[in-house]
Amino acid sequence: MTNDKQVKVPINSYIRLLRYVLPFWKIFLVSVVGYALYAVTQPLFAMVIKHIIDTLSTEERSGMEYLPLFFVALFFIRGIGTFLGSYFLARISANVTHALRNEIFIRYTRLPIMYFDANNSGYMISRITHNVGEVTRATSDSVRTFVREGLTVIGLLAYLTYVNWQLSLVFLSVAPVIGILVGYVSKRLKLLSRKMQETVGDLTHVTSEMVTGIREVKSFGGEVYERSRFNTRSLTNRQQFLKLVMTMSIHNPLIQFIISLALAGLMYLALIVLEDEGPGEFVAYLTAAFLLPRPIRQLSEANGEVQRGLAAAESLFEVLDEPLEDDFGGHEKNRVSGDIEFRDLSFKYANEKNCALNGINLKIKSGQTVALVGVSGSGKSTLINLMLRFYEHQEGGIYLDGVELKDYKLSNLRSQMALVSQHVTLFNDTVANNIAYGGLAKASRAQIVQAATDAYALNFIEKMPQGLDTKIGENGLKLSGGQRQRLALARALLKNAPVLILDEATSALDSESERYIQLALGKVMDGRTTVVVAHRLSTIQNADMIVVMDQGRIVERGTHSELLKTGVAYKRLYDLQFNSQSVEA
Repeated sequence: MTNDKQVKVPINSYIRLLRYVLPFWKIFLVSVVGYALYAVTQPLFAMVIKHIIDTLSTEERSGMEYLPLFFVALFFIRGIGTFLGSYFLARISANVTHALRNEIFIRYTRLPIMYFDANNSGYMISRITHNVGEVTRATSDSVRTFVREGLTVIGLLAYLTYVNWQLSLVFLSVAPVIGILVGYVSKRLKLLSRKMQETVGDLTHVTSEMVTGIREVKSFGGEVYERSRFNTRSLTNRQQFLKLVMTMSIHNPLIQFIISLALAGLMYLALIVLEDEGPGEFVAYLTAAFLLPRPIRQLSEANGEVQRGLAAAESLFEVLDEPLEDDFGGHEKNRVSGDIEFRDLSFKYANEKNCALNGINLKIKSGQTVALVGVSGSGKSTLINLMLRFYEHQEGGIYLDGVELKDYKLSNLRSQMALVSQHVTLFNDTVANNIAYGGLAKASRAQIVQAATDAYALNFIEKMPQGLDTKIGENGLKLSGGQRQRLALARALLKNAPVLILDEATSALDSESERYIQLALGKVMDGRTTVVVAHRLSTIQNADMIVVMDQGRIVERGTHSELLKTGVAYKRLYDLQFNSQSVEA
């Protein structure tokens, strides 16, 4: 069963890859015609040589003055054929590359969060950059070689068969041996290419981590460690590359040697069989025969590129075959009121033994502010992720305005919620475009200014060189933590969603930044159902309800004053935090 799969996969991948070429079949036809013109000139060169030798061997020299013109005409035709073939095939290749890159990127945007958890960013980036490049070579350089040199081989063999078909059988007798050798090498090249692509993913991943975490690398003296890590991955990449080159370097000379044996036999028999023919016929025949090794060698080399391209294509098709986020719901609402209910909710992450959430029952009324507190790993962030359907719950249900979340159309559900997390994601774009991001891009300038004002962000934005049009660098590295957080709040304000989710939005901020954030939160939370994951208990004392979680369960719930009187877990958390703050003071 495994062997069958190994045989079928490359064929299916190649056929699937050809589907991207199919829309450009007219252009491909022009390319084939061009290479056909190139190929036909090869046997014609042998015929020109025959006429030259025959002319020199006789006293009759009539028509000899036309041979140079015919020779020039051949090169002219060959040039036109090369241009038509190369240019139009390059156009196809560029279109296929563009289509594949876009399809992979679009697929990434539609895959569930679990896929991103299971795959490192290096492999995902290298698929779009390196692997698509390998496919490009397979659909441009290799196809060009296959078409051009393949037609050349066919043309030369046709000429040899026309002159003497019995002698041509001698050359064709080595075809099965070459076929077996090419088949074996193809499998090995494909395997080595796949391993090499994995090492490129490792290199990309290490480089990406170093670039994004350069401050930590430098502050903790991690330069030597990162260099060692990169060097190890680079050495592995080099090793795989050398194995690939070694296979190709042995393969090509071996095929050339087999062909040389066939040519030697052909030459010997030609001296016997063609002894009655003229010298022109003999030389032309051998010239055509000796023109064959070069295109065959190039076909062999192109096969290596095709195997690398197929290995890359398979890795791309694996992404395209990944199941998308579940989005089977059809329920849509312009604006929900914000009633949320969790009923007997349980959830377990893939490959984990224990449940992250177990039997959660909780009702949140429209306009209420509910805070989730507890030690790390108690299930707070998991609950948030399930609300946004970043993960799908297995047992129980989550209801928004009485409708199960799975029954909502995914885009409509997420349009009802605004998320502000501790780890703010900003883009290397202007301040305005970061506030009016994605579905908010149509917001007016006045709306953006109002959102920035309400988030207490306009005061520092106006001090920037170009104000709202200032580019803030990758992930907003030119901004302080408090400034980045206020931009995230401005984004949430602009979205104006009825449900607001704050995932530790005020943790790790200094006192001044926290004061601004608290003022902004007062406006953001006004009139909205708000779920707050809080680390600092001082920030959620005015919440309508505080829910204490432990090991995936709700252990206590109530207001701040109620829990201080009757709660055990909450009071312990409060005392620990209050005492630690007193010690720090």
